[in-house]
Amino acid sequence: MIVRSAPAKINLALHVVGQRSDGYHLLDTLVTFADIGDTITVEPDETLTLSISGPFAAQLDGDADANLVMRAARLLADVAQSSGRSRPGAHIGLEKTLPIASGVGGGSADAAATLHALNDLWQLGLDVAALSQIGLPLGADIPMCLAAEPARVTGIGEHVAPGPRLPDHALLLINPRVPVATPHVFRGLTRRDHPPMPELPEAWRDLDHLVDWLQPTRNDLQPAAETIAPEITEVLTVMRDLPGCQFARMSGSGATCFGIFADGGAIEAANVVRGIRPEWWVG
Repeated sequence: MIVRSAPAKINLALHVVGQRSDGYHLLDTLVTFADIGDTITVEPDETLTLSISGPFAAQLDGDADANLVMRAARLLADVAQSSGRSRPGAHIGLEKTLPIASGVGGGSADAAATLHALNDLWQLGLDVAALSQIGLPLGADIPMCLAAEPARVTGIGEHVAPGPRLPDHALLLINPRVPVATPHVFRGLTRRDHPPMPELPEAWRDLDHLVDWLQPTRNDLQPAAETIAPEITEVLTVMRDLPGCQFARMSGSGATCFGIFADGGAIEAANVVRGIRPEWWVG
């Protein structure tokens, strides 16, 4: 059995800078990855099968074939078969611990972890660039999730440039358990030609340097998402009032929001939130 983590993707900044003729939006985003996420396991089997467990398993589409994990697995099996070998199989297990449709790339991270795990199981020897080409048609977040490191991502998500290592910090994630459909958020945009992010420094001096850099940046999807899910506004208000929170913003298309804390500060803040909003998901 091979086990791969599928960490939550966090958009520290997300600028919408254009739109292609085919409708895809052009982005300029700084991403990082949290220590929490879903888990993928794969083991040999004659055919491709999927089982789903975890606290958010029941909220996934009941048709396992429609899941991004299975779609990614089939694409990789096509590649393996096209090389002249027999079509490989595997049993895939997905432990779903991240909220669904929550702006942290859960489905894309799951697909990316599946590609990594099956590439190892089937001994295909494909690198991240090759896996990204395979996975990109399934979602623009998949290449960045395959890399799973701090990066500046541009285009529709296919251009992933490693960024400077982030200074020591802790992230607190809060989701009000309200799913937000990404297409609805993009349809709610009133402008699609925002300026890009400022240039990244060669290195972050400290956490204050990172926070100062983030202050003038934006998440251009946040206003549209807050219209769809006003709970996001409440989450951010609570987050910003927590002791030690140095910066807060919505991730992706929402509704998950993140707060940046110095190391250790997020644990106490998480306990506070669980006490005052027990219905929210806190990670």
